[in-house]
Amino acid sequence: MNTINTSGTAAAAASPAPKIGFVSLGCPKALTDSELILTQLRAEGYETSKTFAGADLVIVNTCGFIDDAVRESLDTIGEALAENGKVIVTGCLGAKAGASSPDAGGLVREMHPSVLAVTGPHATQEVMDAVHLHVPKPHDPFLDLVPESRGIAGIKLTPKHYAYLKISEGCNHRCTFCIIPSMRGDLVSRPIGDVLNEARALFESGVKELLVVSQDTSAYGVDVKYRTGFWDGKPVKTRMLDLVAQMGEMAKTYGAWVRLHYVYPYPHVDEVLPLMAEGLILPYLDVPLQHAHPDVLKRMKRPASGEKNMERILRWREICPDIVIRSTFIAGFPGETEAEFQYLLDFMSEARIDRAGCFAYSPVTGATANELPGALPQELREERQARFMQIAEAVSVDKLRSRIGSTMQVLVDSAPAMGRKGGVGRTYADAPEIDGTVRLAAPQKASKILKVGEFTKAKIVATEGHDLIGIPV
Repeated sequence: MNTINTSGTAAAAASPAPKIGFVSLGCPKALTDSELILTQLRAEGYETSKTFAGADLVIVNTCGFIDDAVRESLDTIGEALAENGKVIVTGCLGAKAGASSPDAGGLVREMHPSVLAVTGPHATQEVMDAVHLHVPKPHDPFLDLVPESRGIAGIKLTPKHYAYLKISEGCNHRCTFCIIPSMRGDLVSRPIGDVLNEARALFESGVKELLVVSQDTSAYGVDVKYRTGFWDGKPVKTRMLDLVAQMGEMAKTYGAWVRLHYVYPYPHVDEVLPLMAEGLILPYLDVPLQHAHPDVLKRMKRPASGEKNMERILRWREICPDIVIRSTFIAGFPGETEAEFQYLLDFMSEARIDRAGCFAYSPVTGATANELPGALPQELREERQARFMQIAEAVSVDKLRSRIGSTMQVLVDSAPAMGRKGGVGRTYADAPEIDGTVRLAAPQKASKILKVGEFTKAKIVATEGHDLIGIPV
């Protein structure tokens, strides 16, 4: 859960500005929705609060993807109602119907009928309309002055040195285990000029790592037939390759990283690998493979087969040997046989995915996979998940140990006392919050200091779990 505190610094007016409490739950895509709402709130003169009790109204941005996330969202709404009483709900859970209420928002209203308003995801204007209705907009003659913003990029909820940049919304796939399209709709790509302008604003504000996110990054531009847009007076096609090439050139100017997330393994992704080999963007791909056996992938309605995925990964490593691949998998999908699961384990051993997570299949309300025959017992699903993670962790540990003795560039995330007692950072192989870290020992040179948001070189001397141990040099 991200509890947000962005209290204003403007001089007090005749009456204090109304305060809006804000809680953001879920994935980085939801976080970028929260950033848009917060930016608009601040632009209109509202203050925001990290507490429910002191706020005039509370906004809860929810997640509704899996059952645990639904429960967390409903519990948080209940807490906000108990402490504050005035609550607006937005996000993915707000798009879900209830058992007796077929309309969007029905589930929330069934559980918490006293909420003031319910909207779905990426609904900034609808949220603001509800805020205006219940907490009138304060008068402010300087609406274009947004404290703590990053220019046209608006307010960000991440540390100053890294930021998520969402390039599209929605998804055209209909994977049987997923309900995201029913909540966020089909793919809608942002205009390429807008995306690149936001990227530049973030780099200019001091961002050293730009994390590109969407529901399907590889499909960027499909919905607009890769039409030609314009940026800085130059024509640029609305497609993934052109977008990340421009971002990479921009990042080089600012000495920053570009990292790609949620990349489906389509053939045209191969075209991006030379940019990684050249150092324009990080040699890192977050690829949601989910499984390896062709029959399971077919039941999942995934867009690629296991054999093609293996071929693609081998091809990527030919082009860019340093590439790090992160992925997620599902164990115990309905109908999964022991032979199909063993196929997945064999794939993991051969593909040697650097960073792999695995979920025991869990039915999601509204997902078509719930109707598939061959549901497996929960105990078997969890047992297969554990077997998968044994192999995945062995591969990861082996790859980490191969780093010992090398000197790597590290982006510093934490450095108490200027790093004199050490710090924590990440290499190109580590995305924030989901991968490992580099635990930095105290520098051996008295003159060496570490600063959060800056790069340092570190010699890797050991591993510990999923982390590396490094000495700044």
